Amino acid sequence: MNELLETIVTAIADKKGKNIISLDLSGFDGAICSAFVICNADSTTQVAAIADGVEEKVLEKLGEKVRRVEGLNNSVWVVMDYTDIMVHIFQTDLRGFYDLEQLWADAPMKKYEYEE
Repeated sequence: MNELLETIVTAIADKKGKNIISLDLSGFDGAICSAFVICNADSTTQVAAIADGVEEKVLEKLGEKVRRVEGLNNSVWVVMDYTDIMVHIFQTDLRGFYDLEQLWADAPMKKYEYEE
């Protein structure tokens, strides 16, 4: 897709984020952004580490700062706003509960596979 999306996905993979997908929301009227990137991690510590890794890598590689980050106080669901792309980092148990993939089931989805 674009360089920002690739940088975010790579940063998540570097911190061992699991089940990384992107949803293309560009075809939806009223969507708050062009894409969601969604992943999960098994602990709150790893959720926070992934968020830090994304923020660092995007700033380092593209010089772009995250507009807003929510959820770091408990790190069970962290949302990062990069204007055009929203990053959702879930603790594994909560990802299925909120099921954003199903909520946006009509959106084209891309899965990213990385070696463990």
